Amino acid sequence: MSGDKALKLKDMTLITVSAILLLDTVAASASIGVSALFWWVFLGLTFFIPYGLMNAEMGTTYPEKGGIYAWVREAFGGRWASRITWSYWINNLLWTPSVFILFASIFNQLFGLELGLGAQMAMGIVLLWLAVLVNILSLDIGKWVPNTGAAIKILVFTLLIGGAFSHVWEHGTVNRIDVASLTPSLNNSLTYLSTIIYGMLGFELMCANPDEIESPNRNIPRAILMSGFIIISLYTLGTFAVLAAIPVDDINLVEGLVDTLYLFFGGTELGATFAFAIGIGVLYTFFSNAVTWCIGCNRAAAEAAAEGELPRVLAIEHKKFRTPLGAAVATGVVGSAVILLYGSLSGNNEELFWSLFACSAVIFLLPYAGMVLAFARMRLTDADRNRPYRMPLPTALAVPVAVYCASVILISATLLIYVPGDGFDWPVTIGVLVVIGAGEVTIRYSEMRLVAEIEAKKEQASLQG
Repeated sequence: MSGDKALKLKDMTLITVSAILLLDTVAASASIGVSALFWWVFLGLTFFIPYGLMNAEMGTTYPEKGGIYAWVREAFGGRWASRITWSYWINNLLWTPSVFILFASIFNQLFGLELGLGAQMAMGIVLLWLAVLVNILSLDIGKWVPNTGAAIKILVFTLLIGGAFSHVWEHGTVNRIDVASLTPSLNNSLTYLSTIIYGMLGFELMCANPDEIESPNRNIPRAILMSGFIIISLYTLGTFAVLAAIPVDDINLVEGLVDTLYLFFGGTELGATFAFAIGIGVLYTFFSNAVTWCIGCNRAAAEAAAEGELPRVLAIEHKKFRTPLGAAVATGVVGSAVILLYGSLSGNNEELFWSLFACSAVIFLLPYAGMVLAFARMRLTDADRNRPYRMPLPTALAVPVAVYCASVILISATLLIYVPGDGFDWPVTIGVLVVIGAGEVTIRYSEMRLVAEIEAKKEQASLQG
């Protein structure tokens, strides 16, 4: 019965807000400059809304477990679905460590400590395994981490925005905000522009566990529209808040958010205590981000592994909770290795954060190009299927819009590894190529093993016959 489902409309909305609304994205987008405000609004209208509606259509029309994996498999077959899922899952192994390095750095800042990079890496590894543990628990229990994280994010954004307007009222803005500064320019900030697209993706996570959704045909579109409005509004106003307080050239990707909070609220002892409390809330949201993505990415990987398209170990489920135990533990093992590897190559926490973030962002963006192209293909090849929710565009317009969205995603991925005038970011480029190459080897091996298993079963059946 629907009353027994773990994910209701409120849960789906909060989980989506927890997944997509990332506090660390605010400082990164503000680093673009005042034109970031234009990009949030422009891309919100031309990319975020159509992408969200595509998710609503795919999630209600193809409600198979695994979400994005199942959709790409329907459109392009098992091998492409495996490639998409590999990128989707492995990105989480790279991105989650970057979040926990950010956590450790802000922890350092809040408590006035001087922990070295090694101590911060150790903290990141401990937090990673805590996220793995939450992922292994049942969804009834695990959902409270992202739900609480989403509520805290909304509170932090509200306070940040309120503080910004108060600051502007008393002191004005430190960065000039007018038509000229809002007009975008194509310069070195293109790299950071990719973080805006990155900050808009994740609607499909709610569809990874369709069996747990109450009234999916009604609630998936509603949750996407509600969460989408919250996300774009808070991202735009949150970016304004940072730009109102800190000169663009002084924005630190790692510590910019906390710097802004202390500027707004830290003028008195009581205010500093308040800013500190908000900072603790920010730390919790970083943890909830990681848990949210682990839940979705590990489920997709487990489904691909169960089909024999990724290593079988990823398909192992917890006997009691039926959660993706194998994929979760693999996330912990590989993520720990990633923190140690990139940490040994980085000079400071900001450099480590950006290397991990940029590499994971490229890998993360690629599956979404596949997802929107899968939407376009299924509109063309499966036009007669009943669609409980249909994106309100005829196929003749929906397909070009999907191609446009895929182009935006691929351009964003390219700009993270190659910036005109600066050339290639070689550590990030090499990391991406290694991940893609490892994926091809893993997928081919899994396919060969699956074929061998099928042949062995046929041979056994013929002998028994």
